[in-house]
Amino acid sequence: MNKVVRIGKSLIGRGYPVFVIAEAGVNHNGDLGLATELIDVAISAGANAVKFQTFNADAIAATDAPKAEYQLATTTPGQSQLEMLRKLELSRDAHFTLKAYCDKRGMTFLSTPFDEPSVELLEGLSVPAYKVSSGDLTNLPLIEQVSRTGKPVIISTGMSTLEEVGTAVKTAQSVGCNELILLHCVSNYPATPNEVNLRAMRTMEQEFAVPVGFSDHTEGIAISLAAVALGAAIIEKHFTLNRNLPGPDHQASLEPMELATLVKEIRSVEDSLGDGCKKPTPAEIETAKVARRSIMAGISLKAGTVLRRDLLVLKRPGTGLPPSMVESLIGRRIRIDIPAGTMIKLEMLD
Repeated sequence: MNKVVRIGKSLIGRGYPVFVIAEAGVNHNGDLGLATELIDVAISAGANAVKFQTFNADAIAATDAPKAEYQLATTTPGQSQLEMLRKLELSRDAHFTLKAYCDKRGMTFLSTPFDEPSVELLEGLSVPAYKVSSGDLTNLPLIEQVSRTGKPVIISTGMSTLEEVGTAVKTAQSVGCNELILLHCVSNYPATPNEVNLRAMRTMEQEFAVPVGFSDHTEGIAISLAAVALGAAIIEKHFTLNRNLPGPDHQASLEPMELATLVKEIRSVEDSLGDGCKKPTPAEIETAKVARRSIMAGISLKAGTVLRRDLLVLKRPGTGLPPSMVESLIGRRIRIDIPAGTMIKLEMLD
């Protein structure tokens, strides 16, 4: 498997900038105009990609399929999951319109397909990669289908064991997928920090030797930033125009200014990681001249004096001989008179 994956113009993996996916999901509420506004927000925030969800409600939910607990709290009471999903579908024409708009604006368009016809629709749009939802991690036929396209595949791993993730990875590999990215995820909306277990990212990276990222369902941006510090190659985060809009995912999403802040802070965190080599920065070299100490004469010394420790002091600035050399000067004879407070130099000594 490739440890670096290309999606559009971006390379994803350790050593490359974090790839930020602004997850519009179904927060368009089935409205093309709202979906277009979400694209504008993602672009303004500086995200690398905007992602939607592509599905036929009747193909993925039975008539009596219940809603998740968080959906019961955020959608119409008494409405079935199927009825909810029907109102959140984007039409085929809407997909083409949104993809064309993204292309025009220079934004990478991604979507999560939930059924085989949806994969075919997205293939017709020439999407650069596929995302498989946590709910479909065990849907091996769907994983096979997206893997056969030859495009990179991103798989979210919420609700799964390491063994289930391994089965999904082997399934993708078995049909020729060698560009795979795994996203650690907690399928709770919102997830609480004590549930997140970010170290699982490293476990999957070591086990499967693929880029690993984080699909964040926690409130706020702190946990995403922690994931970046731990090496996440991708951050995916839901966003909305307004958390008060009706719909299942708005309340657990970032608003526009928060999304922009997330992207800005991700760039700050990744800038802070550096190359791992412990060395002073150029600014610190200048600071050291002021903050560190030098060896000085504690009292006025006459030529011929043999240096003792009690004749020397260690004071700022740090532009002379460093304190680490003080013991090597003990016992040496000075050649000239040295006034008190003068930095000791090697040429002053025999």
